[in-house]
Amino acid sequence: MSSRTASTENFPVASFLIAPAHRPTVLAFYRFAREADDVADDPALDGDAKTARLEAFDQALQGSADGPESAQTLRAALVDRGLSLDHPRHLLQAFLADARGRPCRSWSDLIAYCRFSAAPVGRFLLDLHGEDRAAWPASDALCTSLQILNHLQDAKQDWADLRRLYVPRDWLVQAGLAERDLLGPRLAPPLRGVYDRVLDRVDELNLQARPLVRAIADRRLRMEAAGIHAIALHLAKRLRRGDPLAARVAPTRLGKAAALVRALAAGLVR
Repeated sequence: MSSRTASTENFPVASFLIAPAHRPTVLAFYRFAREADDVADDPALDGDAKTARLEAFDQALQGSADGPESAQTLRAALVDRGLSLDHPRHLLQAFLADARGRPCRSWSDLIAYCRFSAAPVGRFLLDLHGEDRAAWPASDALCTSLQILNHLQDAKQDWADLRRLYVPRDWLVQAGLAERDLLGPRLAPPLRGVYDRVLDRVDELNLQARPLVRAIADRRLRMEAAGIHAIALHLAKRLRRGDPLAARVAPTRLGKAAALVRALAAGLVR
């Protein structure tokens, strides 16, 4: 099972910046996502068993009296607020892809995966706060950036433990590499080149995400988005300089503090 909790993610989950009235719903969404992701990652289950359990999450979201409590709790919260069930159901599509072992063959494959594994989170938060859906493209870019950065952090473990590949396979092949090269003790120059190529695309995503903060009307959510964007920029730079095969590359305390300052500043302007 996953060792991740809300406090160990790269990004804040229901932080103090989120209005207290919204935090229970945000946490319900997070618990649902975490539990479903844990099913997809469970090494004790085969693909068919994972698929069956994930389908039970979906059935509970749609109103079945059976199924995981986290899915039933999230459904009740979303229905009570008149919010769409599409966002958590889209997340399940990504987890089902993981359970079935679909490989990341190209950058297009990775973006398609993130459309279901990452973008629904930002869209849910925007809908929860009653924001204009015109902000979705910038939110999608930020969520995709964070997801890919997480994949770069964990590429070695993902391949070693789960035989999952979230680095474009065709880019590895073009560099004369294979998945097994992710298991090395450090980033050799060809693999460093592939990582930098991915980070170049992440930089583009972070640029596309820049309009998000000013697009958000809710002051507290605007601050949250500014802080998360700052963390994405910080982590991208850390991964440029660090070696995630040798040791985990994570946001620093200073980087998180700088992100908080940026978040608070975003509350003063729009």
